[in-house]
Amino acid sequence: MSRSELPPRTAYLVKQLELAMRSRLDAAVRPHGLTTIQYTALAELRRHPGLSSAQLARRAFVSAQTMQELVARLEHQGLVRRRPAEHNKRVLRTSLTAEGERILAESDSAIDEIERDMLADLEPAQVTEFRATLRLCTQRLLKDER
Repeated sequence: MSRSELPPRTAYLVKQLELAMRSRLDAAVRPHGLTTIQYTALAELRRHPGLSSAQLARRAFVSAQTMQELVARLEHQGLVRRRPAEHNKRVLRTSLTAEGERILAESDSAIDEIERDMLADLEPAQVTEFRATLRLCTQRLLKDER
């Protein structure tokens, strides 16, 4: 088999998907005054209210310092609020405000459309399997980081 006949590496295909998705996400959330990372942070806070900035950074795949700045910006915009944790007043728990919920809900329809487009050629069972496979691969790669 010649080099040109070799199938592309899985890592390359995943990166292509990430770049294509990121481009579409950026365009979809921009009209709502968000970046993709901000949308990701807000979506994670909806799923897991009360995360600290450090926890949120891990879930959004950015450094703790970057997330600290991002959360401060979101708080200034009125999209999140931070309150000291009960057990440790130095830890600030972050949650969505009503405005954050509203902006996130407005953004969701555009994100839903992107996902529908991306998955349009797959059967429902394939979508379920694809999601399960992505989770397994991610867990496998992150297991040593925990």
